[in-house]
Amino acid sequence: MNPDSKVFVAGAQGLVGSAIVRNLEKKHYKNIYWIRRKNCDLRDRSQVDAYFKQSQPEYVIIAAAKVGGIHANSTYPAEFIYDNLMIQTNLIDAAYKNGVKKLIMLGSSCIYPKLAKQPMDEDQLLTSELEPTNDAYAVAKIAGLRMARAYRQQYGFNAISLMPTNLYGPGDNFHPENSHVLPALIRKFHEGKDNTSVDIGGPYTLPVTLWGDGSAMREFLHVDDLAEACYVCMQEYDEDYHINVGTGEDVTIKKLAETISSVVGFTGEIWWDKTKPNGTPRKLLNVDKIHKLGWKHKIGLREGIESTYKWYLENKS
Repeated sequence: MNPDSKVFVAGAQGLVGSAIVRNLEKKHYKNIYWIRRKNCDLRDRSQVDAYFKQSQPEYVIIAAAKVGGIHANSTYPAEFIYDNLMIQTNLIDAAYKNGVKKLIMLGSSCIYPKLAKQPMDEDQLLTSELEPTNDAYAVAKIAGLRMARAYRQQYGFNAISLMPTNLYGPGDNFHPENSHVLPALIRKFHEGKDNTSVDIGGPYTLPVTLWGDGSAMREFLHVDDLAEACYVCMQEYDEDYHINVGTGEDVTIKKLAETISSVVGFTGEIWWDKTKPNGTPRKLLNVDKIHKLGWKHKIGLREGIESTYKWYLENKS
């Protein structure tokens, strides 16, 4: 892949896709293709076929997906499994049949088993039960990884799969119920810092209540770091098994909440609703494999939260 290559970024308006486009533009790529959903529904095979025949991309990165946090996954499991299955199935098959030179399928670390050995090696996939709060999404993504692998094995199609950890950054979804934990906390603390009351001691900030007990541990990767990992893997990685992409460092949700509240300027108490689920106890990726390719994350967690909060303030409606 070089700056003159025709690269189709599916989902270019989303969190991941927009970061990939930014990264390619910084590297002076001239032929970056993307399309709005209203012009091409990736769940519709006829529309996908028509787009590929028209644009004839040489490289494809599948960043399009239906994503969300625990609440969204629990509320809309049918949509999560159907939409993701259709999107990736249509794109992988159309890419193969239209002579695409190489394709990247993006998975997610949430598809590893709930009680996988930590840190999670690539071979931990399908070794035990999935986390039930997002199993519909996980099953769909596992199918996508297996489809990419199957097309490589049977047809010799150059498809690779990346398994990123929890992502965040500019362009994220900050919906209070349907977003992932980090952007949801940014919005919750931002709105909470102006939620005040008055008692005998004067005005004070009301507490913010969060799900679980804060003990679950998570790894977070800034989306711009993932974009560079996609670029490196498009150039350097050529194996049929997926490769983990993360920081190799994790933090408790309690510590994450404290960091975000500090960045946002929230001064109230944090209450934990222990009747709500924590989700998977710990999710940390083993990233030795991708480090051997020469990639390593550059953006620290607090630095990334600060820039993401700045973007949120500039773009919130």
